[in-house]
Amino acid sequence: MSTLTYPEVGATRLSPLPDGYHHLHHRAPVGRGRAEFEAAGAAVTEWRMHRAAGAGVNASAARAAAGVLVEVSAGIGRFRVTAPCEVVWAAYEDHRTGFAYGTRARHPERGEESFVVELSDDGTVWFTVTAFSRPALWYARLAGPLVPLAQRWYARRLGNVLRRSVSLA
Repeated sequence: MSTLTYPEVGATRLSPLPDGYHHLHHRAPVGRGRAEFEAAGAAVTEWRMHRAAGAGVNASAARAAAGVLVEVSAGIGRFRVTAPCEVVWAAYEDHRTGFAYGTRARHPERGEESFVVELSDDGTVWFTVTAFSRPALWYARLAGPLVPLAQRWYARRLGNVLRRSVSLA
């Protein structure tokens, strides 16, 4: 029995994204070559990218795979927000690595978000965040248009963190 809070499970792997949600698509170059692709893929799927960006991550496995339960948290003290998720798909391919998680009960939003690293034919390593979401809890509804702004900021932050971590690897 699924504990996900939305019916369009896996939609970030396909296109188009479902109607009735805010859509996010952020793509940024983070490196070059096979070694940097592999380093970026590991950072994404082993939760290191999220942690380096300042998020708390509590996962039921060390690596993303379908069915892994994840709680992502941000904030301080009583202003800390915890977002329960479940990994709905993971890809470990020759030129593409990543995963998507979907929202579970008590998540402030309802929807899905994917984090994918791709090695292009010219050797560029691309990081892409794709998401669809809408408010689920009162404080997300109250925040209104600030939520999509915060999501775009966080997607850019993840790309910057990943670029720095790949260049150090």
